[in-house]
Amino acid sequence: MKKAFVTGSSRGIGKAIALRLAADGFEVVLHGVSESRHIKELKAAIEEKGGKAQIVTANLCDLDATKALAEQISEVDVLVLNASVQYRTPWQEITTDACYDQLNCNFVSSMLLIQAAVPHMKANGWGRVITVGSVQEAKPHPDMLIYSASKAAQTNMMQSLSLQLAKDGITVNNVAPGVIYTDRNVEALSDPVYAKKVTDSIPVGFYGKPDDCAGIVSLLCSDEGRYITGQSIYVDGGKSIQ
Repeated sequence: MKKAFVTGSSRGIGKAIALRLAADGFEVVLHGVSESRHIKELKAAIEEKGGKAQIVTANLCDLDATKALAEQISEVDVLVLNASVQYRTPWQEITTDACYDQLNCNFVSSMLLIQAAVPHMKANGWGRVITVGSVQEAKPHPDMLIYSASKAAQTNMMQSLSLQLAKDGITVNNVAPGVIYTDRNVEALSDPVYAKKVTDSIPVGFYGKPDDCAGIVSLLCSDEGRYITGQSIYVDGGKSIQ
């Protein structure tokens, strides 16, 4: 049984991806900042359906914690880098602490975990690395300067690594969600005026759901996805080209 590690998998997009990969037959390593009720319930849900799951914890804003986590996931076949930190702040008011939190979690931690996971994949001649980016790579939000920049940096890293790892049987891709209705967006989208502005900016006219992102990740992690690498795939209802 191949093993998949999904960062930030206690809720939202990460949870949907973890459930889908478990259904696809992967043993899933779940990740959260702590062993919250949400992640324990997810582990139980996977096991109730006959799947295998384990939980690891780390705050990916803390690079020492990330390095310790990296030692625990050195034998995974699939690495899905979904965890991120997002602060809404006018660019003139961004603090260095907020900047480092987002860069560490959204970009540096991805690099460290990839460095830890790839040797095992190379040894087996098979591996999948998937970064989870954002439509903000194409359409940056004015109050999320560092978030959008960190996601763009992660995708640039993905493209470079896809060329370097292709000969080793490892594909490296990015999935870039648009407006997905998750806990992160509930408060902002509860304002009907803002919500209408958002939906008007999406060509299909509605928000996505976490499961909309899980399907493409499932494909990329499968043998059917073996010929796809170095790609950034937007799951955004057309927003990136609006």
